[in-house]
Amino acid sequence: MTESVGDLSPQEFERHATALAGWIRTYLEHPERYPVLARLAPGELRASLPAAAPTSAESLETILSDLDRVILPGITHWNHPGFLAYFANTASVPGILAELVTAALNQVGILWRTSPALAELEQVTTGWLRDAMALPSDWFGMITDTASTSTLLALAAARERDPALEIRHRGMAGRSDLPRLRIYCSTQAHSSVDKAAITLGLGAENVVRIATDDAFQMRADLLESAMGADRAAGYRPLAVIATLGTTSTTSVDPTPAIAALCQREGAWLHVDAAYGGAMALLEERRELFAGVAAADSVVMNPHKWLFTPMDCSVLWTAHPDVLRRTFSLTPAYLQTNEQDVALSYSDYSFQLGRRFRALKLWFVMRAFGVEGLGARVRHHCALATEFASWVAAEPEWEVVAPVPMSVVCFRHRPAGVTDERTLQAHNATILERVNASGEVFLSHTKLGERYVLRVAIGNLRTEASHLATAWRLVREAAQG
Repeated sequence: MTESVGDLSPQEFERHATALAGWIRTYLEHPERYPVLARLAPGELRASLPAAAPTSAESLETILSDLDRVILPGITHWNHPGFLAYFANTASVPGILAELVTAALNQVGILWRTSPALAELEQVTTGWLRDAMALPSDWFGMITDTASTSTLLALAAARERDPALEIRHRGMAGRSDLPRLRIYCSTQAHSSVDKAAITLGLGAENVVRIATDDAFQMRADLLESAMGADRAAGYRPLAVIATLGTTSTTSVDPTPAIAALCQREGAWLHVDAAYGGAMALLEERRELFAGVAAADSVVMNPHKWLFTPMDCSVLWTAHPDVLRRTFSLTPAYLQTNEQDVALSYSDYSFQLGRRFRALKLWFVMRAFGVEGLGARVRHHCALATEFASWVAAEPEWEVVAPVPMSVVCFRHRPAGVTDERTLQAHNATILERVNASGEVFLSHTKLGERYVLRVAIGNLRTEASHLATAWRLVREAAQG
């Protein structure tokens, strides 16, 4: 009998999809039965698998059975309610369902005609989210994979805004007529800024890190001094990144003052609200976003705190014409009759094809509603405030940064211990012991010389009881 050279049958898909739906349901119902942090040693999963692909076809029953045997032991469970590290997130039910449809439709968004639904739904969903966050109604939105890509695109546009630089056509190498271009951000800004500078050929040396105040917010006076000194040295301030929700402490830079400096210097203002942007859904917290309307671009990640499965980052810009001028390139084989009237997102990015990410954002925003999304963000902030109060009330424990959102930075400081190296070793041991429990997963950061622990609340299933467990475990580890 000749083996089929076509796909497996739709009937077989339905049978196994039904079984897989049950597997996912069980997983989502009881994620606590797994240790949050994967316990494999590096290379262990790889060593457990054959070195070569199977020569003959294997049954889907066999493949699915290996989810439990092979894959789950190597999973760090971001959907676990005890996941309190980095920026906790959730692959929600509507988002998971949308991913199934996305895979089935298998859209490749090169041009409008390669998927009209992809192109137009992306315009709709980015507009919905823009309006829900009270951003300017005329801003253009697009979906990328991560904030790293969104920031890269924004900085590429910043470099292209002045056509006289002729960077698109002439490049930057070997040009004595081109001044050194400088990017500014705080010492707390994300490392993706440096990576974007490296990728764009601007150079990491030209990323100027500005010191922060006691609340870990960029000091606008030091930014002004740095930009002035660079001008005097013959450098050109290209862009400033203001962060609304820094990675370590979720601090908010003084955007109005930064925006005024950018306007004076002719520098592009990019606002990194990858995590903190969700706070804009709360009308009572919109003061955090003062000055953002004066920005040239803003990024926020629905896959962080709006319960959309990885990956989904939204970039908005007030200058879509500049972004398009930066990247638009249409070879003969991609020219179409509707190209002058229909939007093709490939004109706004270095990537030609794109996934149908808008579908899962559409599912999530409809299934929860703007009010429902905001209520969940508000609940997480309340949980963080409660956790911080437990820490502040306990002798020898300290909250080491403000808690404007849903992240708490704290540490154990035994009486009489002042040496920072000793405190770092002590708190690192606490972290190791807590994470070894398998019940919760915390991360750490450094604030100046201080090594601190972080609790980041953002999972739909995290409740006060999970935070109580984390608090018990860190106190027990401190005494261990």
